[in-house]
Amino acid sequence: MQIIKLNQVKERELIKKIKEGAVIIYPTDTVYGIGCDALNYIAVERIRKIKQRDEKPFSVIAPNKEWIIKNFYVNKHYIERLPGPFTFILRIKKSGIVASNVTNNKTLGVRIPNHKLTTRLQKAGIPFITTSVNISGKEPITSVEEIPNEISRNVDIIIDDGKLDNNPSIIIDLTEKLAKILRKQ
Repeated sequence: MQIIKLNQVKERELIKKIKEGAVIIYPTDTVYGIGCDALNYIAVERIRKIKQRDEKPFSVIAPNKEWIIKNFYVNKHYIERLPGPFTFILRIKKSGIVASNVTNNKTLGVRIPNHKLTTRLQKAGIPFITTSVNISGKEPITSVEEIPNEISRNVDIIIDDGKLDNNPSIIIDLTEKLAKILRKQ
């Protein structure tokens, strides 16, 4: 496991490692996330094991807004709010946009965090798993120092951006005609 300060991240190296299947812990505009290439079944399974999370779907950071519009049924009005502290639950237009162990292929949580690392992750051009760094059911992590050993020893890279004084994202279900807030900040 390698710890890198945010200002020392080498973009090309990071993208290469992600495409090779690395699991990373990284800062967002909310809390620290753990993620990987959402198309890599094996890397996604590693995250499930680390978080001790069974079938519950994961969310992804979209490579761009166009990817969201192309792959989901969504009112563009909501997409205009991105980047930001939102996770939108959207209906998927066609299967195969993420690995089969990410979601049920009917809906998917999608976000674009408002954080400078996000634009680097998006340059990989792939959807990227985004879920809070914690064992399922425990409190999210807001600093690298809080990461339990059972998590840190099982990831490849930790990107440190200091203490994040934010709440987890607001989750909004957009799968029906009326939007429904599932989690507030």
